[in-house]
Amino acid sequence: MTDDIAIGIDLGTSYSCVSIVQDGVPTVLPNEWGELTHASVVSFLEDGTVLVGNAAKKNIITNAESTVYSTKRLIGRYFFSDEVKKAMSVMPYKILEGENNSVRLQVRDKVYSLPEISALVLKEMKAIAETALGRPVSRAVITVPAYFNDNQRQATKDAGRIAGLDVLRILNEPTAAALSYGFGRDVNQKIVIYDLGGGTFDVSILEIGRDVFEVLSTAGDTYLGGDDFDDRIMTWLAEDFLAKTRLDLRANRYCLQTLKEAAERAKIDVGRHGKAEILCEAICQDASGKVLDLRETLTTENFNRMVMDLVQRTFKVCDEALQSARLTAADVDAVILVGGPTRLPIVRNSVRHYFQKDPMEGVDPDQVVAMGAALQAAALLNEKSATFLVDVTPLSLRIGTVGGFAEKIIEKNTPIPIDRSKTFTTSRDLQEKVKIRVYQGESNRVDECEMLGEFEFSGFKVGYRGDVKIEVTFEINTDGIVHVSAADLDTGQKTSTTISLSSGLSEADIQRSIADNQATQLQHAAASTPEVFPELPSA
Repeated sequence: MTDDIAIGIDLGTSYSCVSIVQDGVPTVLPNEWGELTHASVVSFLEDGTVLVGNAAKKNIITNAESTVYSTKRLIGRYFFSDEVKKAMSVMPYKILEGENNSVRLQVRDKVYSLPEISALVLKEMKAIAETALGRPVSRAVITVPAYFNDNQRQATKDAGRIAGLDVLRILNEPTAAALSYGFGRDVNQKIVIYDLGGGTFDVSILEIGRDVFEVLSTAGDTYLGGDDFDDRIMTWLAEDFLAKTRLDLRANRYCLQTLKEAAERAKIDVGRHGKAEILCEAICQDASGKVLDLRETLTTENFNRMVMDLVQRTFKVCDEALQSARLTAADVDAVILVGGPTRLPIVRNSVRHYFQKDPMEGVDPDQVVAMGAALQAAALLNEKSATFLVDVTPLSLRIGTVGGFAEKIIEKNTPIPIDRSKTFTTSRDLQEKVKIRVYQGESNRVDECEMLGEFEFSGFKVGYRGDVKIEVTFEINTDGIVHVSAADLDTGQKTSTTISLSSGLSEADIQRSIADNQATQLQHAAASTPEVFPELPSA
């Protein structure tokens, strides 16, 4: 019997986490080595098995081209998007174009869609839960950034299905964090969720009143996260080494990954202890064959100088969210920090300064989202649950009209579920069909919005320009996924589509992926397995 339990999964850019409600309390489930957060990394081994999690992260150096990470930045995106171009320039794995401008990854001799890669991480979370609970688990709530558009949400839902999960709800991460914080308390407050993750930054403002959670506004920067802090330290280390030795460590992938690991460790150390001693022994050889070490000391002052502009960028996003909710920082009752990088003193102090109040203590920033997802999963199974969730659509929905314009149908930050209709007329005499293009974004120009999809409507009454009235209806469900229909008001002729999304997976693709996923063996290895380094390369 698996129907009486459901897990909550925080599917993160850098790390993922799984939780369940036991005796009314959300609990994060550990893997067999007691680890509570698991790297969102998938490593494909030569023998055909797959390693997922913290052990896979070790292979980012030794098996770079067959180890895939940070794919959340790419899921549900088009191949031509800036984020994909950026990833192609920095990621060691191969990124290819699939059909309909979708993104595919080639690993060893196989091509994968992004939902298939995410499904392997979700499969590992499912396995961790099943081992910890000693029983099968099939239902889950999975979280996504509030700023994820329709394509990204649909692709995440596809990933859940491929992993063998019945996805009860796609939940916004900040809403999940608010559930963790507000659950069981009789509060009536406006709260801010400041979520700085590995790859993305989100801020959401919610109103909580007697177990009703309403998102007032949300804003985000999908190009900003802890990885960018690491990059600053990496650049500093590489530039300094180049000045001393005339060798550029960035020219060699092995050295680059060693730098990346050292930078991430240094960021954590400087946050905890006020300074970081960095040592990468035998990182490369010079032209004469001499083996060189990299040694540096990173102080708080130096680190703060390096990243201050990144921290400041988060407050531009906070400004936007407050403006959208028609509030000032002084109107906020509480601030909740989410994501590992919020442990850094520079982030905490800057948040305190901006909001003029101490951020909430006592909630673990790495676990708060998974715990909220578990609370929502338990609420969805329990018909008597008092918790009522009102989420919003993060971006405006539009229809393309004549002349390259996009007319707004649903305003961003509208509570969901929702349906809205608008009537359009034909633009030519005796027109037999219309192409309906759907966009998401805040500009009234189509070229400044993201196209979600298009469909053709025909079979309506043919008449003169302006005489034929076509009603287009948008429906957004509780997962934030869009359904569009068109109807001829005179004849009642109808057509509809759940927008053909850029995850590019048809039902047949998903069924094939489910079969592949079931056949994939996940290998279990402790993260502390000894590292095996290849022959030392020269830079």
